[in-house]
Amino acid sequence: MVLALPLGHAKPPRSPAKLAQATDSPSAARPADLVLRGPQIITMDPAHPVANAVAIRDGEIVWVGSTATGPESASPAAPPPDGEAASSPGGSEGMAALQAWIGPRTRIIQLDGNQTVLPGLIDAHAHLVGLGMSLDRIDLRGARGVSEVIERIRDRLRSDALAGNERGFIIGRGWDQNLFSPPQLPTVAARQALDAVSAGRPLLLRRIDGHAVWVNSELLRRAGIGRGTVDPEGGRILRDASGEPTGVLVDNAMSLVERLLPAATRKDIESAILAAAEHVAARGLTAVHEMGIGSEELAVYRQLAEEGRLPLRVFAYHEDPMPAALSRYPRSSAYQAELMRLGQRLGPPETIGRLALRGIKLYMDGALGSRGAALLAPYSDEPNHSGLLLVPPEHVEEMARWAILYGRGHQIATHAIGDRANHVVLSAYEKAGVRADRDLRFRIEHAQVIARADLERRRFQKLGVIASIQPSHATSDMPWAIRRLGPERLLGAYAFRSLLSSGARLCAGSDFPVEEADPRIGLHAAIHRTDEKGQPEGGFLPHERLSVGEALRLFTIDAAYAAFAEDSIGQIRVGRRADLTVLSGRLDSYLSGGPAPQDLRTRPVLLTIIDGQAVFDRLGGSAPGKLNTATRPKRRG
Repeated sequence: MVLALPLGHAKPPRSPAKLAQATDSPSAARPADLVLRGPQIITMDPAHPVANAVAIRDGEIVWVGSTATGPESASPAAPPPDGEAASSPGGSEGMAALQAWIGPRTRIIQLDGNQTVLPGLIDAHAHLVGLGMSLDRIDLRGARGVSEVIERIRDRLRSDALAGNERGFIIGRGWDQNLFSPPQLPTVAARQALDAVSAGRPLLLRRIDGHAVWVNSELLRRAGIGRGTVDPEGGRILRDASGEPTGVLVDNAMSLVERLLPAATRKDIESAILAAAEHVAARGLTAVHEMGIGSEELAVYRQLAEEGRLPLRVFAYHEDPMPAALSRYPRSSAYQAELMRLGQRLGPPETIGRLALRGIKLYMDGALGSRGAALLAPYSDEPNHSGLLLVPPEHVEEMARWAILYGRGHQIATHAIGDRANHVVLSAYEKAGVRADRDLRFRIEHAQVIARADLERRRFQKLGVIASIQPSHATSDMPWAIRRLGPERLLGAYAFRSLLSSGARLCAGSDFPVEEADPRIGLHAAIHRTDEKGQPEGGFLPHERLSVGEALRLFTIDAAYAAFAEDSIGQIRVGRRADLTVLSGRLDSYLSGGPAPQDLRTRPVLLTIIDGQAVFDRLGGSAPGKLNTATRPKRRG
């Protein structure tokens, strides 16, 4: 069967990205630059879900089809979407059709029977600059206590000294008090332990979720934080029983010390982007939604894109552009005047090469791990505290209204983790005039704890709001989430299946560097809801598990849809950009519905292709112009 998928009746692209036109026949055109051939190419095209060959020219998919008969070449009975026609002569005719695209310079990759080609995997909530910066920070991920944190700092300072790399500030990231014994936030004694190892230098350690910092006495002194310092609105300065600051600052209180950090230079930012892009490409990502960047980061992205040096596709969301002081008073005349200047200051969503500026990232609350997530009722393990609202709900409402009336296509994407925060954001969107039929695709980032009433009322579906989830948060948080939420409220947490059943549109990412920058881990978490050891047996809240196909959609076509890019990426289909991810191992359960593979999170990435170019390649060995050149991975593991 040959699947010839012309774009003659395709809908015009809704994203600002330019979509190249497909070539229906190679008869009067140049041959393909690259052909991939293998028994399992999962297209994510519902009309033709599996093929075994794809041809690419000028960064675009120009042919998708099958050159063999059998179950993997079968097409479902459903008609092709958008009125497109598909011919299916099959077998030898398919081989002849593909051969017509082969020229003497065509690179051909013949995959073996134990490999899977997917549309390029997309992380729909990430911090690429943050990941790049963190690669040069002290890594505290997985530390089991204060003593291990201190030892890692000491090791890094020792290696820096040997390399002659003296740093004014000591910065680390990744600690999680839930792994400590006992699982409590650092105390004054822990702050004093930081003092001993830092020897008078300012030290700042970000919590794994980025919603709290742990600092030493020197940085508290420089920031002027003491017993009499008042908690800022939407933030907490944690203290001991006598009122002494412990050194832990949550959410908006972090700005009291973060303003003292040395600003990253444009060279620092560029180096971070390039290092992080190389890191994630090796893990199969071809695109990311970069959540919450400032003007400096955006300027660097623009320059890289204009110069053709941006290594992967980036959909950028600007950080909240309203001054923090004004965002507290959204009904004031000064706020409204600044709001009217936003359009001129930000400009419309734009696309430059692989960079698309898509929208604005807002924050409603903090994180569950640091008890900053805003809950409708107090925390089960802190009965006098219900979390933090970082901005008034009216700020989100006003920003949403501005985006609808004046934003010229800007999406609003609002961080909301607790059930109160999610309820408030949905209500703010609704008051601003958000409706499903407007196709605004406003988003809630994380949508981590949802009130059952909001699920039952199908509010995401009715408003057309996308729930941007991070499956690996569920498996990271599961050891302690019940302590925070209690058993009844936990039933609305990490509710992926419930959200889908309510009619919501979802997309998936990782929130890296909060979690590992690896879509395989996210896929495993969405499908199995277990950790790397397969625990708990049957999965965490197993009724919320997703199928293999549903999980793949969230990291491909649904992630593309969430950025108005479904007409250019997310499927292996004629006319789409040639972004592909090749994994070791098969995904037979995608079609059969059988048991999902247990080793998905560790299957090697063999090839990552963006715009038809390999940006990560463990295969090699292909021969130009020879269709039957069989190659196998040179390395596995």
